[in-house]
Amino acid sequence: MATEEAVKTDAAANPTPEVDSDAAKKIADLSIAETAPAASEAPVAAPKDDAAAPPQEVKSEDSKQDAIEPAPAAAEQPLKEDAPKEPAAQDETPKEAAPSSEGEATTAAAAAAAEPAKEATAAEQNKEPTAAATDATAAAPAPAATTTTATAPSKTPIAELWELAQAHGHPEIWGVTLADPTTHIPTRIVLQKYLNANDGDLAKAKDQLKKTLEWRAQTRPLELVKKKFNKAKFGGLGYVTSYTEEGGENAAGGPKKDVFTWNIYGGVKSIEETFGNLNEFIEWRVALMELALAELSIATATEPITADHDPYKIYQVHDYKSISFLRQSPQVRAASTETIKLFAQNYPELLKEKFFVNVPAFMGFVYAFMKLFVAPKTIRKFHPMTNGANLAREFASPGSTSAVPNLGEKLPAEYGGKAGALASVGSEPLLE
Repeated sequence: MATEEAVKTDAAANPTPEVDSDAAKKIADLSIAETAPAASEAPVAAPKDDAAAPPQEVKSEDSKQDAIEPAPAAAEQPLKEDAPKEPAAQDETPKEAAPSSEGEATTAAAAAAAEPAKEATAAEQNKEPTAAATDATAAAPAPAATTTTATAPSKTPIAELWELAQAHGHPEIWGVTLADPTTHIPTRIVLQKYLNANDGDLAKAKDQLKKTLEWRAQTRPLELVKKKFNKAKFGGLGYVTSYTEEGGENAAGGPKKDVFTWNIYGGVKSIEETFGNLNEFIEWRVALMELALAELSIATATEPITADHDPYKIYQVHDYKSISFLRQSPQVRAASTETIKLFAQNYPELLKEKFFVNVPAFMGFVYAFMKLFVAPKTIRKFHPMTNGANLAREFASPGSTSAVPNLGEKLPAEYGGKAGALASVGSEPLLE
C-alpha cells in the first residue's frame, strides 16, 4: 500500500508527459487483440524512487507487452499493475528513457531500459508497413514518362489518295496508268481533280475516288473504246473534235488545245432502239467520253494542276434540234438521269463548259435534273441556247474560257463557225 501511495504522490507531483497522438495511432494499429484501454489511461513516467519501481516489476510488464507488440522503453511503465495494458506511445525512432522530475534517471531503471529499447528499435525497423503508409505509397502519382518519340511527317492529301488507289488495285483512270504522284505528273493531275471536285475535302475525295475505281474495274471503259456499236442505233449521235493553236504552247510546253464532245440527240431515229437498252446506251456514251479524254492527253502531261489552274477540261455541246418527244419519253428520261449521275461520279472536274443548243422551251426538265446531281459550281458552267448557230459567238467574247484564239471560227458551220460540217470533221465511237 505504501508503495502505491508513493506512486500516486509522485504522479501528482510529476504530471504525465503528453502522448504523441500520431505515434500512439501507429502503435494502436499494430495491436492484434482488442485489449487497448481508453485514451484517458495514458501511461506516465516511471517513478523516481528506486524502491517504488523494482526491476522485476518492469520485467514483468515488458513480458506482457511482448505478447502484443515490440516492448516499449522501461521508463514508460503502466500506472497500475492490474490495469488493462495499453501499448506505450512511441515515435518511429527510439527515444532515451524519460528522466525523473529532478533530471536524473535511476541506475536500475536505466539498466532495465537499455535492452528493451534496442529490441524496440529493431522491431520498428523490421515491422511491416502500416495500411496507411501502403495507401499513401499507392496513391502517390508515378513520375511522368520522359520517352521521346519521333513525330512522323503528316501525309499530304495526294499521298493519301495514292495509298487508297494502291490498296484498291485497279491500275488506271481516264487512260492514265496510275503511279507514284510525287514523280508521275499525270497521276497527280487525276488525284488533284478529285480533291478539287470536293473543295479539298479529303474524306469526300477518297469516297469518290474509291467509287470511280470500283466502277472502272467493273465497266472497263478503255475496252468500250474498242467496242463496235450498232450504227442504226448510235450512228451520227456523238462526235469528238479538238482544236489547237498553230505554233502556240500552253503552260506545260505543249500545244494549246480545246476538246469538244458533241451529242446530237436530234439525230435519234428510234427512241426504242437508241434508249430502250439503257446499259447499251451508257456504254456508247462512256466510249464517246473516253475518246475525248484521249484527245485531252492527260497521260502525257508534264505540269501539275492546282485548284485554280486546270487546262485539262472538255467542252460539251448537246444539240436538241428537231426534238419534240423528250418530255414524254420515260426511256429518254431514264437515260438522261443515269448519264448525269454516272458522269458526275466518275468524271469529276473534266467539264469546262456545257452548251445546250436548239433547246425547246419545254426542255427545262433536263436542266432541273442536272441541278439534283451536279455541284453548284458546275451548274454555273451550263448555258442553254435556243439557236445553235450562235454558239461560235460564245468563243469570240472577251470572257471566253477557250485556250485557242478565235476558236469560234474553227467550229462546224452549223454552229456558226467556218469549218466543215460536224459529221465530216468529228470522230465517233466505232460503229458496225
